[in-house]
Amino acid sequence: MKQTLSFLTVLFLLTACGGSSTDGGASQSADSVVVRVAVLPTLDCLPLYLASDHGMFQRAGINISLVDFTAQMDCDTAFANGSIEAMATDLVRLEWLQRQKVSSDILTTTDASWKLYTSRNSRIRQLRQLDDHMLAMTRYSATDMLAELVVDSARLQEERVFRIQVNDVAIRLNMIQNSLVDAALLAEPQATAARNVKVLELLDASDRFDLRLGVVAARNNTISSEQKKAFEQAYNEACDSLNEHGLQAYGDMLMIRMNVTAQTVDSLPEKYVFHHVGMPRQKDLDRVKNWMKEKLEKEDVEKQPIQ
Repeated sequence: MKQTLSFLTVLFLLTACGGSSTDGGASQSADSVVVRVAVLPTLDCLPLYLASDHGMFQRAGINISLVDFTAQMDCDTAFANGSIEAMATDLVRLEWLQRQKVSSDILTTTDASWKLYTSRNSRIRQLRQLDDHMLAMTRYSATDMLAELVVDSARLQEERVFRIQVNDVAIRLNMIQNSLVDAALLAEPQATAARNVKVLELLDASDRFDLRLGVVAARNNTISSEQKKAFEQAYNEACDSLNEHGLQAYGDMLMIRMNVTAQTVDSLPEKYVFHHVGMPRQKDLDRVKNWMKEKLEKEDVEKQPIQ
């Protein structure tokens, strides 16, 4: 009896020691850390929604919890105060946060892009006709930078195009649909929803100015290298599934997650391509940094009292 107990004791100890050194034990530890990621109801976030809802993150070995927002600035607040570990955002917002002493680590670029739309009642058919009209955007964001480039390309006086801050993407869509603003920069699927009610697409701003600004970023030192690998695996799997089956195959998810109609889903671009995890182009990083530097220097000058 004593020999049997001794054998069981040794076996238990060996099993416990062996278990603590296995990959399964390490994965369990990594899986238990929840990574909260802020998302917006925009198409660039669809791989995140898909990877979360279809268990891809879980299978890859990372515990992702998506936190829904409708405005970039609310994401920033949560990011800065530590309520979330990561967020879908753009390079301009990250540069602004960096200047507010909030450092970040880019996990991947996304396929975010923005188009310029004008309301039916504005009668704006050319960029130069934006003079003395209101354009909805978000300050210190991709839409702010693109709006300024639009104004410059049309050779308009900056103060003659009134940039109205509308942070909530759903409210911005509603305002352009109901002619409460003259123009707005929209991402998908809000852009398609606008087209479906005869709002005029004036310009594909991201394409025109060759800017790829969408990213997913984490606060510095909050995501381990193991978690980054798991994130990449799941994100790439989601992109592959979306590219293979198309957006309409995930219509129910789009309608629920992004609060759009079946008509909007059916009207989305058929050949929308989602790209694997990648890092921003250096030219985009440089352009954003230079733009922000010039913008803040100009604002500092404007704040100086008149001599």
